[in-house]
Parts: sequence; C-alpha cells; structure tokens
Amino acid sequence: MSYVIGVDVGGTFTDAVASRDDGTMISTKTPSTPPNYADGVLQVLEGLADRAGVSLPELLADTSYIAHGTTSTLNALVIGDVGKVGWLTTVGHRDSIYIMNVVGRYAGNSPEQIQDILATRKPAPLVPKRRAKEVVERIDYKGSVVVPLDEDQARQAIRELLDEDVDAIAVSLLWSFRNSAHERRLRELIHEQAPEMYVTLSSELSPRMREFSRNATTIMSTQVGPTLARYLEPLTDRLRDNGLRGPLLIMQGTGGTLAAHEAPKTAITTVGSVLTGGVTGATRLAGQLGHRNVICTDVGGTTFLVGLIVDGEPLQTTTAVINQHEIDVPMLKVQAIGSGGGAIAWVDAGGNLRIGPRSAQAVPGPACYDKGGTEPTVTDADLVLGILNPDNFLGGRTKLNVARAREAIDRHVATRLGLSIEDAAAAIFAVQNAQTSDLVRKVVVESGEDPRHFVAYAFGGAGPVHCFAYGADLGVKSTVVPLGPSAAAFSAYGLAASNVAVVKEVSKPATFPVPADEVTKTFEELEAEARTALEQQGVELVDIVLRREVDVRYTMQLAELPTPVPSGTVTDADLKGVLGEFEARYHRTFGEGTGYGDAGFQFITYRVHATGVLPSQVVLPEAGPAAGQSIEDALTGRRPVLLDPARGFEDTPIYDYLRLAPGHRITGPAIVEVPTTTVTISRRDTAEIDRFGNLVLHHTTKEDA
Repeated sequence: MSYVIGVDVGGTFTDAVASRDDGTMISTKTPSTPPNYADGVLQVLEGLADRAGVSLPELLADTSYIAHGTTSTLNALVIGDVGKVGWLTTVGHRDSIYIMNVVGRYAGNSPEQIQDILATRKPAPLVPKRRAKEVVERIDYKGSVVVPLDEDQARQAIRELLDEDVDAIAVSLLWSFRNSAHERRLRELIHEQAPEMYVTLSSELSPRMREFSRNATTIMSTQVGPTLARYLEPLTDRLRDNGLRGPLLIMQGTGGTLAAHEAPKTAITTVGSVLTGGVTGATRLAGQLGHRNVICTDVGGTTFLVGLIVDGEPLQTTTAVINQHEIDVPMLKVQAIGSGGGAIAWVDAGGNLRIGPRSAQAVPGPACYDKGGTEPTVTDADLVLGILNPDNFLGGRTKLNVARAREAIDRHVATRLGLSIEDAAAAIFAVQNAQTSDLVRKVVVESGEDPRHFVAYAFGGAGPVHCFAYGADLGVKSTVVPLGPSAAAFSAYGLAASNVAVVKEVSKPATFPVPADEVTKTFEELEAEARTALEQQGVELVDIVLRREVDVRYTMQLAELPTPVPSGTVTDADLKGVLGEFEARYHRTFGEGTGYGDAGFQFITYRVHATGVLPSQVVLPEAGPAAGQSIEDALTGRRPVLLDPARGFEDTPIYDYLRLAPGHRITGPAIVEVPTTTVTISRRDTAEIDRFGNLVLHHTTKEDA
C-alpha cells in the first residue's frame, strides 16, 4: 500500500493526514515547535506512523509524496526576520519603493484606519538606500532598448552590494516584462563576482506592469528565498534519512504545490500556503457533496480564515498585501484575523473587551494548557463555559487546567469589567462569535455574493466549536463540519488532495479591439512556459490542465477583473465574449449598473494557470451505515454548558463522535466530542452524520425563528 501525506504547520498545531491508495485515511495533530518547525513535522509524521501501526521509516518508504504547507516565508516577512538583500533598478527609479505611490499609507488598512489621516504611516522601507543601487539602462514600454546597459557601471554597483555582505540580490528594471535582456545580463554579471549568490529577476517572478508593486514583490521574494531554502533543504534531508523516496511538495497560495527544490526560486508564492489548504480541501469535498457555493471557515489556534467557493471554483485574487506592501502574487482569496482558539482576550483603555490579534500560540499556549501561559484566551473561555472537556482534549492526550483558565479570566477580564468569571467567559465567547461573523459577512458581501445562497464549512480545531453561532448569524441554512478521518486536520487533507500548479503571466496593456492573433500568440507562449515549468518539478504527472484568463478594465479605470478566455485559437467573436463576461463580473462585484462600456475596454495582463495532475487523487472515503446502532449508544453523559448567554448554563447531553454513524440525528443543545475537536449544537439547530462521517448542522436562522 502507498500513502499520500499532507502536513499543515500552523502557529499552534501541526496537523497531518495520510491517505492510502485503498481509500483509508488517518490523521493526527501535535503542537508546533517554533522556531524549529521541522521538528514538529517529524513529530507529527511519527504520530501518523503510530496510527498506521508501522515505524516512521516504513511509513515514509511507502509514501508517494508529502504535500507541506509552511509558515516560514509568511512568518519571516511579518516579523521582519529576513535576509540582507540588495536591489538593482533602473537609474532614476530607486525611490519608487520609498515613495510607494501613496499605496503604503492605505494598503491593508481598514476604512476607519484610512480615514484617520493623521495616524496613517507608511511601512518601513524594504531595503535601506545604501543597498538600493541604480544601473544605467533604459527599455521603453514597447520593449525597445533606448539606453544600452552600462556593464562597467553595473559591475561597480554589484561590487558595492557585495561589500555590504548581502545574502541575495533582487533585480527589477523598468519595463523589463516587455524585454528581459538587461535583467538576464545583470544576473550573469552578479554570478561573475558571486557564483552562489541568490538572485531574483522581476521579469521571471512578476512580469506585470506597475513599477512599485513589481519591485516590492521581487524584493520580498528575495528576502525570504534563502530563508525558505534553509528550511526546506535540511527538512528534505531528514525525510530522506528516515526513508522518504517520493518528493516533498510545497503548497503555494494558488492552491497548488511546487517541488521543494523549485519553491525557493519563487518563494513569495508560498506566502499564505497554509491559508489555502482548507479551501483546497473544501473544494474537493464540495465536489463530492454537490455543493457549488461554499463559505470556507477555518478557526485554528492563532487565526480565523475565510475563503469562498463560487460556482464550484475557489475565488482567487491577483494581488495580496503584506505589511502594507502590495505584492503581485496570484492566490486563493483568503482573509484572516487574529481570532483563533489561542487569541488573547484583553480589556483596552476604554474598558472595551477585545479578542486578538495577539495569540498565546503553541508556547506558552492558553492558560488552561498549564505551560506557563497567564493571559486568557478563547479556549480558556470555552473551557470555563463547559463546552470543552478538560479530561478529553485532543482525545485525552492533553489535560486542561480549569483553575488556571478561571484565574486568567478573573485577573485580566472579570475584575476589570466588574463581572463574574462565568459572565466574563460568556462575554469572550460572544465577542469571538461576533467578530468571526463580521469577517465572514464582509468577505462574502464584498465579493458581490449573498451568504444565504451558500453552505458554510467549518474546520480547524476551534471552527466546530463556534460555527453554530456565525453560521446561523449569516443566514446560511446549514454548516458542514468535515470530520470522518480528516477531523480537525482538514487543511492537511486539502494539502494531500492538491495537485502541482504553476502560474505564468505577462502584462501587455492594450485598448480594445486587440488583434485576436496577438492574443492567441501571447497565450500560446505562456502555455509553453507553464509546461516547461511543470516539467522542471521532476514529479510524475498524469495530465496537464491549462486555464487562461486576462485582466480587463474599463479604459482609464483601475479596477481590473480576471476574465476567462477560451482555449485554442482565439477569434474576434471569442474576444467579444470575453468583454461580455467581464461586464457581467463587474456588475456582480460592484453592483448592477456600475459599469460604463462607452468608456471602452483595455486588456492588461494575460495569465495561464497550469495544473499538473498527480497520479494519486485523494478524496474522503465514505463511512459505513449505522448498522442498527442506536444514537443512545453514543451518549456518554451530561454536563452544564453555556451556549446562549440569555439562557445561562443548561444541562447538555454529550455525545462521543466515534460511536456515531451515518444517519444518526441529534437535536440541540448538545456537544459532540471528537478526538481532535469539539462540535457545539445550539438549541435552535439539529445535526446529522452524512455518508462521509461529516456532521451537518441545520440552522434555524433568525428569519425562521
């Protein structure tokens, strides 16, 4: 038997799922091990081996590949633990990353923050000016060489960077996406003096128009490329030493993987990789369940994440914001706030209760973990409210200290607000549920969608605890809690279920009408690049699927929308169809009647998404029928639980998930204890086990009540 393994490294827990080719699946989770996350990867693989009843070398020897979501690049950028980077750019354009096109004052900020003009600040520059060097050259917007590259001057600029002991060099020249000759020559000149130097070219990483975001993307990728390599190379060696024969694949923000030896070359694409595993898994499960529109919610130990599946496909975005810097990276559209189970509850100077964004993380963890944490978290509140079982957390592997949780809530929240400990815990629970509902609603509505037309999926260790509240508040009719063999390691399942993917793009701004033969030629060139990139992964593929799109906008506007383009030879009729689809998407996103076709149209950036289909296609196996088992057999007892602050603590039945089977139905209020999570069912809801072992909550919404 051979396995496919997905490993999801989060800030608090590391999860893993192993799927065998006979359809069986096992999962486990262990605490993450910052700053040496690789230790946690080996530990969780040991846990999988134990579950499979084999040794780690035996498990890895029978593994086709491991798909790994890593936080190393995102964490490095967020906390500033990045390499010492030098930057080469066109003479006269060095200050673009310091001016930031004003974007630095608002990118990533809320409307309230943007309006507080006196408090807005640009982020710290990505590179100090002494490590930002100009080279004499100039290529125009058509790709013609206006000023040849002055190689002697360039060699001097490179020497000055090397004298600064830089770890890597980013190269981003004006209009290089139209003609990359000067950037490629600069890489050769760098390697003449420093053969092992890590170099990133903007023309290869982000061949898009808009100077500032392209520069920022190139520099930030260069900052974390060596960091990613330093993480992956020893991890790969440790896996090989323990018997892994297949490849190690690294998840990207696009929802597809890359081979570990290729990932550092485009390191910025791995940012957000652990954020997309759950959406990828939800897409696969939605296909099995026949759900076309899904709100994906993942409440982990540190963050609360939201993504959307619309008409069977996950929503994507072509840009992201990190530390107020815009970066040009196609990725699944996932938004996050620091509101996970480990989010710290605190009272601000105005006497308002706040949740997050700080997290207790894996170390020291929530106060109830009894590992040195003294600040109250959402998990501590869930424990005090009776939702969590202190003797059965993570299947009994971890004992929770109720006294520590009560002490932390009392000291930091209850005393300051003049509340009892129980009322303070209820307040933490209510604020957590409210802010998660707000984020979900924001994501759905700002995408031009109505949450009532969706099914919600709730995963992550804390997602099943809180989904009853935000699900009903949104007006969705049902929420699926993916359980079965993947349980709270659902994002790891998504990693295992992903395929290899690359994205190739290029900006060629032009006003419509655009010659159809030029459009066809551009896409054929991008498709050839994509196929070559997939071949370089060194991974066995059974098929390659190509998908085209072009960013379209009304002339002179800035709101570009990715719009699908047919495969094969493109005709004028096809291009008119593209414009029609763009207008439909524009109206759906920004509101009916907001478009203005009389302004004309522009094609900006052409893009090809290439998916390399792996031989093993991981799907969730179906569970067996109830076979005469009674729902009463799963009832393990009752305890006081507070789910509705207005009703207080209620005597609540507790069910053991492992004794439930497809067809079983539960009427709330109730608690279902799973080895890796806990599911709450409110008084207004019912729940049933579906054929995959998922627990499906059917909500009585506010309108129905």
